[in-house]
Amino acid sequence: MQPALAPELYYLSNFLTALRWISERYDDLLSAAERDFIISFTALPTASQALLARLLLRKGPHFRHSALNYPEIGCCARAAEPLIQHGWLRTDLPLNISELCGLLRRAELATVFSGHFALRGLTKTAMQEELQIRHDELRPFSDWCPELDDPLYSLVVGSLCDTLRLIFFGNLRQDWSEFVLAELGILRYETVPLDPASRGFACRADIEAHLCLHQAREAFEAGAMITDVLNLISGLEPTSPLLVTRLGKFRFQLARQLEREGALDAALELYAQSQYPGARQRQIRILETSGRPEQALGLVEQALHAPESDTEEQLVQRAHQRILRQLGKPVPPRAKAQESRIDLVLPNAQGMVEWAVRDHLHEDQAPVHFVENALVNSLFGLLCWEAIFAPLPGAFFHPFHSAPADLYSPDFRARRREHFDACMAQLDSDAYRTTIRRNWHDKQGIQSPFVFWNLLDEALLEHALACLPSAHLRIWFERLLLDIRANRCGMPDLIQFWPGEKRYRMIEVKGPGDRLQDNQRRWLALCAQHRMPVEVCYVRWAEP
Repeated sequence: MQPALAPELYYLSNFLTALRWISERYDDLLSAAERDFIISFTALPTASQALLARLLLRKGPHFRHSALNYPEIGCCARAAEPLIQHGWLRTDLPLNISELCGLLRRAELATVFSGHFALRGLTKTAMQEELQIRHDELRPFSDWCPELDDPLYSLVVGSLCDTLRLIFFGNLRQDWSEFVLAELGILRYETVPLDPASRGFACRADIEAHLCLHQAREAFEAGAMITDVLNLISGLEPTSPLLVTRLGKFRFQLARQLEREGALDAALELYAQSQYPGARQRQIRILETSGRPEQALGLVEQALHAPESDTEEQLVQRAHQRILRQLGKPVPPRAKAQESRIDLVLPNAQGMVEWAVRDHLHEDQAPVHFVENALVNSLFGLLCWEAIFAPLPGAFFHPFHSAPADLYSPDFRARRREHFDACMAQLDSDAYRTTIRRNWHDKQGIQSPFVFWNLLDEALLEHALACLPSAHLRIWFERLLLDIRANRCGMPDLIQFWPGEKRYRMIEVKGPGDRLQDNQRRWLALCAQHRMPVEVCYVRWAEP
């Protein structure tokens, strides 16, 4: 066992903890190179371990010796020697002119290329543009700058370490700084019981599929041709439901770009492969606008018979009416949404229109809070905390989860049915108030996909518990669980409480020229269906 490290080597301690975690849980999935790296790294001198851990935390992959100043490491040149021997750092990696310009200051560039008279007086950006025209060769740093006594270290093990990071976190968004942020209390995470069987990947093929998908996404964002991007993911068949969803989403994004470019048949084919929420509706739209209404109608009828969500149903109902008109068929009348409205003329405010309405309507005995999506989501998150953070297989597999990995999976609720049923049952008595208050106090500040700690103060919480009927909470919470991704937004901006009368009203605010969005219409329709007090406030600015 390695001796305890000095406090200033906290980052190395964290990296070693992650490597041990990976070895204990994923040894059967590691490649020979990854397994050898872990074994070899743990055998290095502490200073060398610390230097590599530092470089992995920095933006690289090239680092000038003069920029490495770590008192706890000491001589970085000495610490680098074992890393160079292992081939993890190189001092002779060829660089192009853009990489060189990124490493040198303007004055250094002017000195290195002093023979280029055209560079005199130019900014660094202009110098780089000029040099890129003149130099297309690759050279090591020491060849570009023979007079500069400042070795360059290039990290060549970064890709392997990125794979280890992926295995640990299950994604490449998070990095090793999560340890530090958690230790400093900047980010706090729920403690979920994890055993050696808690893994984010079940097979090596899914790790490779994630890396392939990441490479394709980077290529797409860098402007690669979509045909080339599709070639990168051709044949990709992940087994993990999470990766299947990610692949479907990426195909949807590619299809959307093809649609924008006018490649409609290719977009249709890719949407059909995607099966991501919204893909069928986009196919309908393409068929409708490209003069194929009969085909569009076929998809519309499928969607109306079994809509994937409220969102799709709303959009497809509109398309149905348009397509029937195109085909000259009878169009059934649509029921007009009933809307209770407030019309206000207010002095032109410099801030948000929602705040102006809040301040105008606020009374001491009837306070108004700006809540938007925060209140309902937060009350749901507090009541159902135990269900959301239930330690199910594949949901949590490291200590830094702000949400279950399967939060947006279609079976999210089904996998936790007993947990959610137990939480919802509390709405039948006063127990839900006790649970919400307890979790608001005990879980304060812990990362959650639902709770808005910065907006949910005690006054707002107590007003909500006093004035919101449990029957209304149940309706909102059940709708959230139907489609978390779509239904967690679109809620009214303001809520007004009458604590003495134990009643409330929600208010959606629309400034001049603004109109209701689709997700807002869906929430308003739900409230109207269940006779919940909600109004739309239309604001005009008073003439100066």
